[in-house]
Amino acid sequence: MKLRTYLFLSNIVSLASVLISLFVIYHFMLLTWSEVILLMSVTLVAALISIVVHTLIIRPIVHSVHSISEASSNMSEGDFEGEVPVVGPSEFKQLALQFNEMKHQLEDSILTLQSSETSRKELIANVSHDLRTPLSSIQSYVEALQDRVIEDEETSQQYLRTIHRETLRLSKLIEDLFQLSRLDAGRYPFQPEPYPLDALLVETLESQSLFLEEKQLSVSTELPDPLPPVSVMPFEIKRVLGNLLQNAISYSPPGAAIRITAGAENGFVTCTFIDEGAGMAPEELDPIFERFYRIDKSRNRHSGGAGLGLAISKSIMERHGGTIRVESQLGEGSRFILTLPIACDPDPS
Repeated sequence: MKLRTYLFLSNIVSLASVLISLFVIYHFMLLTWSEVILLMSVTLVAALISIVVHTLIIRPIVHSVHSISEASSNMSEGDFEGEVPVVGPSEFKQLALQFNEMKHQLEDSILTLQSSETSRKELIANVSHDLRTPLSSIQSYVEALQDRVIEDEETSQQYLRTIHRETLRLSKLIEDLFQLSRLDAGRYPFQPEPYPLDALLVETLESQSLFLEEKQLSVSTELPDPLPPVSVMPFEIKRVLGNLLQNAISYSPPGAAIRITAGAENGFVTCTFIDEGAGMAPEELDPIFERFYRIDKSRNRHSGGAGLGLAISKSIMERHGGTIRVESQLGEGSRFILTLPIACDPDPS
């Protein structure tokens, strides 16, 4: 039964009660018939006025309830357009405001879920591709060795080196995925400590020294002395520095130079990696930090990693309250710029 019907019936019951009371009073001779007629007339006029007033008052209430009901029905069908009008008594206005707020929150949640589902599908597709390629390569080389297709020792050693290289790629991809899942889930506590950034840079350069020598790349550093310590988890920031240095090595031509600079200003330490690679187009500067994004659209395994390193680096930097950005132009190399908060001095004296 509709709300309008409930209120109309309540008016009819009230009117009937008054009329019955008048007939009872007349029956016991408490009033004359003319007095009863007069009272009945006044009662009917009052009832008519009451019905008109009820109709005018209840119209916005019915409109508000109908709007909420219609919006709820549309939401159940996936339509989140429009808002419920804020009309009627204050209680219904408050209800409409809360309903609109709930509607926006639900829409945001659904959009987030849809985005997550899209990202999940892209993740599965990209991981499948990046796993299938080295696995197929390993399988074909192993089968060739098992079938003794290759008889000379030099070619056999080349096949084994290729298998080893592809195995390392698989291991790095799995480690990147594991690191990314831990960052997303927040499964380990964030406990930063004061640590010298220059020491992390030295450790990173030492770990990549063989790759630098293979491409005959020179590295120059410009660090102030002293460089204030930063508030970081060392192993995470070393991973970021390693990712940036690996990218600089991968995309630099043989014999090129890589520059690393650092400085402190306004409570932050800024560290910049500058390479002499091919650079990037303006439209690639923002998506470069997205998961599985690669400048090489063919996803050639010889021209870079799986496209997770910069996404992981961005997550780590945001976790530390820092930033990472890139400046680049085609043919002029790239500049990756990090900022990290300077560690607070526990004893200012």
